Amino acid sequence: MLWIKSLHIIFMVTWFAGLFYLPRLFVYHAMCTDQAGIDRFKVMERKLYYGIMTPGALLTLLFGTWLWLGYGFSGAWLYAKLALVVLLIAYHIYCGKLLIDFKHDRNQHGHIYYRWFNEMPVVILFAVVILVVVKPW
Repeated sequence: MLWIKSLHIIFMVTWFAGLFYLPRLFVYHAMCTDQAGIDRFKVMERKLYYGIMTPGALLTLLFGTWLWLGYGFSGAWLYAKLALVVLLIAYHIYCGKLLIDFKHDRNQHGHIYYRWFNEMPVVILFAVVILVVVKPW
């Protein structure tokens, strides 16, 4: 099970790397005015979302579920963590919607929105790590 736990952590780090970086790309994309730069951001965002973030998310969920089934974790801390994971999945999906908006030049937000948006996974990461390590309930 330690291999499964290790893979869960590795893919969680991969997923979070994308969750941290994609909104930062959105910040710069929203500020970009030249077509070459805009096209470059579209490629970077697409590759990050589909090549790193989504596989990282799916493998995190797969190995996390495997751990849950293997260890039979329980307690309020786990339900709180799972609720935060659901929020992360929603955040991930919303990032995909924003990616499509940028792809079709339909962005509705300025760079300041994306700067704030970029902070959400940081807060969730802090909460998840504390819940898993401390298990307060």
